[in-house]
Amino acid sequence: MNNVLQTICDALANKKCVNTKVLDVRELTTIADYFVLTSARNKKNTQAAADEVEEKLKETGIIAIRKEGYNEGDWILLDFGDILVHIFIDDERRRFDFDTLWKDAPAEEFHEAEVPENDAQ
Repeated sequence: MNNVLQTICDALANKKCVNTKVLDVRELTTIADYFVLTSARNKKNTQAAADEVEEKLKETGIIAIRKEGYNEGDWILLDFGDILVHIFIDDERRRFDFDTLWKDAPAEEFHEAEVPENDAQ
């Protein structure tokens, strides 16, 4: 996983997003190279996750070209050109079912690094 994708996935994990997947759609569409799909508990959580992704990428000089759905918060799309980040509440993720729609794309699931119990404070 490249550094930008890792930064996005880490930012999402920081805001307790779950079931994060990176889909490599380069061979399937010209829209983007990668889709990042993730689920959040509620609208405030999707908004906090979107803010975190934007903040962490801005630190590296990457700014979103477009942001959609932020006020509604059910499904937020962050467009970084070659990478589209989709932050869903669970119901919306099931409804639109990108996981099945883009099933032909190679996928990598992101799992937050486990912190050993003696290191967790």
